[in-house]
Amino acid sequence: MDCFAHIRGKVCMVTGGGGSIGSELVRQLEKGGAEKIVIVDIYENGAYYVRNETERAVVEIASVRDYAKMDYIMSAYKPSVVFHAAAHKHVPFMEQNPEEAVKNNIRGTEITAELSEKHGADSFVFISTDKAVEPVSVMGASKRVGEMMMYDRAQRSKHTAFITVRFGNVIGSEGSVIPLFKKQIERGSLTVTDRAASRYFMTIPQAVSLIMLSLTAAKSGDIFVFDMGESKNILSIAEELCREAGKEPYKDVEIKFTGLRKGDKLKEKLFYDFEKPERTCHDKIMRVAGSSVENLDAAVKKLYDMASVNDREGIVKLIFEITKQNTRIWRN
Repeated sequence: MDCFAHIRGKVCMVTGGGGSIGSELVRQLEKGGAEKIVIVDIYENGAYYVRNETERAVVEIASVRDYAKMDYIMSAYKPSVVFHAAAHKHVPFMEQNPEEAVKNNIRGTEITAELSEKHGADSFVFISTDKAVEPVSVMGASKRVGEMMMYDRAQRSKHTAFITVRFGNVIGSEGSVIPLFKKQIERGSLTVTDRAASRYFMTIPQAVSLIMLSLTAAKSGDIFVFDMGESKNILSIAEELCREAGKEPYKDVEIKFTGLRKGDKLKEKLFYDFEKPERTCHDKIMRVAGSSVENLDAAVKKLYDMASVNDREGIVKLIFEITKQNTRIWRN
């Protein structure tokens, strides 16, 4: 199946287009024949570099939190497909600054989704994470709220399809553990949280393929997940990277165990227990029907009010109340 059929000859927008996933998505959109690619990013350096690699991309420096600016950009370009990759993703930072997770990961998502529908986009693809499944971190919880918002919006939208893709850890992305390990190996001392910690991993090309293929198999409200096989033990990865660098772990490279940080899980899950993964027509891509909770809009409004006054304690309490509710499920 032609994974570029839904973008060929169309105007596409990528929020967070200067990041690891966003920039590769921009490159693939150009190869796939998008008429124009609008890179929206608040970080100008990343946007600058990927813009220099492409011919049909334009850059708009903007924050997805800024409704008026995003409205202006959407009105100017009228994108047919919007890929929403802009987000705060570092777990420890969002534990310390939960109001920023609300402003960026939740409010920024709502603004971008609302304006995509207002300006006639055919599809909106929301980038989520396996940390959104039974979240214990503020970052993961903010992404779970985003998933719920996508499904609620899918039920109301008369035109725009709202789709979610749920990633594992992306190898080589900015801030991911493998580049960090390689730098630590050079210094001769490496840190691992726990001997038993494990994560699901995927490459940047796999992540972008999941995004593109989701458009060809989706019903509005679906969540798509790449089959990454078994989760991998973090300590084993660290030891192997040492050997690949020609060094012996525990001898040439010290390995320290720091303990799980606040917001860390020992193991991640790809699905909630109530979700029923189904195979799609694409090998290794699974789908589940989206879901949400009662009175989500009112709860999110309270989060915005708390974020506006930096009520960190209130945000943490409420965001986990939202994501731990009994979830109502709809099926397409």
